[in-house]
Amino acid sequence: MPVITCIDDLKKIHERRVPRMFYDYAESGSWTEQTFRENTSDFDQIRLRQRVAVDMTGRSTVSQMVGQDVAMPVALAPVGLTGMQHADGEIKAARAAEKFGVPYTLSTMSINSIEDVAAATEAPFWFQLYTMKDEDYVDRLIQRAKDAKCNALVITLDLQILGQRHKDLKNGLSAPPKLTPKSIANLATKWAWGIEMLSAKRREFGNIVGHVEGISDTSSLSSWTAEQFDPALDWDKVTKLIEKWDGKTILKGILDAEDAKMAVKVGADAIIVSNHGGRQLDGALSSIRMLPQIMDAVGGEIEVWLDSGIRSGQDILKALALGAKGTMIGRAYIYGLGAMGQKGVTAALEVLHKELDTTMALCGRRNVAELDRDILLVPQDFAGRWQQN
Repeated sequence: MPVITCIDDLKKIHERRVPRMFYDYAESGSWTEQTFRENTSDFDQIRLRQRVAVDMTGRSTVSQMVGQDVAMPVALAPVGLTGMQHADGEIKAARAAEKFGVPYTLSTMSINSIEDVAAATEAPFWFQLYTMKDEDYVDRLIQRAKDAKCNALVITLDLQILGQRHKDLKNGLSAPPKLTPKSIANLATKWAWGIEMLSAKRREFGNIVGHVEGISDTSSLSSWTAEQFDPALDWDKVTKLIEKWDGKTILKGILDAEDAKMAVKVGADAIIVSNHGGRQLDGALSSIRMLPQIMDAVGGEIEVWLDSGIRSGQDILKALALGAKGTMIGRAYIYGLGAMGQKGVTAALEVLHKELDTTMALCGRRNVAELDRDILLVPQDFAGRWQQN
């Protein structure tokens, strides 16, 4: 096993090992990818205050997210097509999260189904829901998640229509991959991935195939989105979904203070400040840049988490110091999964934990609950440079 010292080590192995269309699916944004890039680069603008002669013994990263004990304030975000990054990818990621002590979130657009993951794990996991035109299908999805003992529902709000992702269109993204001269040439260089996929439990969208009638092409994320995702989603529908679930509910895709206030009004338990990893509205501000404004608006009324752009434990610390009660990682663990399966996800979590713990100590803090803006050096215009007219 190679020596892994940072998330970028896993990313390099991931790129070598996984077919181009699935690597690009993970490592890309929409349109010009401006927001995708700034999600990470904006973290670099925030600097840290080094403190010395502080007792660093007895440090702890243990926390809670929506009342659930976690080894660190991190959850694995929902990522579509995870099972195409590595055979049985959702199961392997869920097992790694369970063993490490952080929550795993299964995507509606997963390869392994809700039932597959439930049968392969012992700890409850979270389920992420996209809203569909087919309300009966949505109701059945919610019931399936309840039957699987999922203990939180994550409702994604920022994908009523699919942002244009140039790489996915050019690669002909599908699950399983459609055989074209271009894809065949690339797959021929990824023989280890191909051998593992032959033994995979599934190679199609497990939460869709066999559960929906009248869908012409379930292999394509873009065609499924065009046919089924609900462009009429509004706050009344969100309220109804929360009532149907009747449990812990987390709203993902909040990037505006007014929307955050609406999330509080409809009774969500937590919100995730997120721009879908820069994969939807290109030109939107980064999640970390919007976090202070949203914290100021609703931080005292609801748990606020940060998603999009996290590539290190220092990024996690910066989000927590700006007020977030938790974070979500997507690409950081997908790199590990694509690189080395379950071991790779574990390696990613270990890297992030070590970086978080070490940075926390060098900033003079012994517990993640003690992290605050006092340990940060933030540009004066960081949260206020762009103003509405």
